[in-house]
Amino acid sequence: MSDTVDRVRAALATVQDPDLHRDLVALGMIRDLVVDGGTARFRLVLTTAACPVKKELEAQCRAVVAAVPGIAAVEVTMDAEVPKGLDKGDVLPGVRHLIGVGSGKGGVGKSTVAANLACALARSGARVGLMDADIYGPSVPTMMGVNEPPLVEDKKLIPPLAHGVKLMSMGFMIGARQAVIWRGPMLQGALRQFLSDVAWGELDYLFIDLPPGTGDVQISLAQGAPMAGAVVVSTPQAVALADVRRSVAMFEKVNVPIFGIVENMSTYICPKCGHEDDIFGHGGAEQEAIETKVPFLGRIPIEPAVREAGDAGVPVVLSHPASRSAQAFVALAERVAAQVSMAAWAKTGTPTASPTGAAT
Repeated sequence: MSDTVDRVRAALATVQDPDLHRDLVALGMIRDLVVDGGTARFRLVLTTAACPVKKELEAQCRAVVAAVPGIAAVEVTMDAEVPKGLDKGDVLPGVRHLIGVGSGKGGVGKSTVAANLACALARSGARVGLMDADIYGPSVPTMMGVNEPPLVEDKKLIPPLAHGVKLMSMGFMIGARQAVIWRGPMLQGALRQFLSDVAWGELDYLFIDLPPGTGDVQISLAQGAPMAGAVVVSTPQAVALADVRRSVAMFEKVNVPIFGIVENMSTYICPKCGHEDDIFGHGGAEQEAIETKVPFLGRIPIEPAVREAGDAGVPVVLSHPASRSAQAFVALAERVAAQVSMAAWAKTGTPTASPTGAAT
């Protein structure tokens, strides 16, 4: 029987992860492999529950194992384990990856992108948090439908939970009509508290909805937080793209990798007839990604459902999952998760588990 197990493992070693370009056995993605009476059973443990090619990988695994002599049936259990990033010391020890969502200017839908990214990954099964670092204009409480202040336990703020996502925002601390009139040092202190004095617990991804622009607060936060990388949001028109260049340059200056650029509000979709209109232009962000040599993560169309969902406190990936916008956000989340996994692999150089299948 051990010979059959070895043949099954060798067959599975012919299947490669398309992003990491290594075989699934070497990456430790094949776990608990047994052969019992002609039935091969194993777990396929992906690097993210939002893997865009999980069905293809499962199908390939089933096919190669079914072709092994003596195997009459194949039982695959799909699972996911987000790989750890580099050691962050005492800063957010339970958070595997901290991801900034930024923009060179306001009004490009950065918070909408951050909220839908977080909800899409949480829906896929990942443990996700969302920190609203836009102190002057906190919008995450409205978009996520939470307005109550967090509880305090053992001198730590307990982040409210909405749609499976842990949240923290200055909007929880102040009234809806109250203005935040703080200078830089006070802002930086508040943001540090959001990192160190919140009981985030164990998370696969913690997204930071960064303030718009490239000022001192953004730079200080990028330097002080151990970010795995950043997603830059833009609209297609030239006035926004000029700020994208500054945003990319800022992240590069503080050594934060760029996971990619997103073109938000790429095209308007009429809810009545389905006609599309490039009201802000089209394709500018992709061209900017090419020129700045960073990945282009995709286009997000604009339709009334996105605004309605944000106002109602239920992001569009949850409220209108069949909409074009929701599907684009889900695809974006899959690409971001893949970028995170590739970055973790490049930095650590270790698979998610040992080749024998024992978790590390």
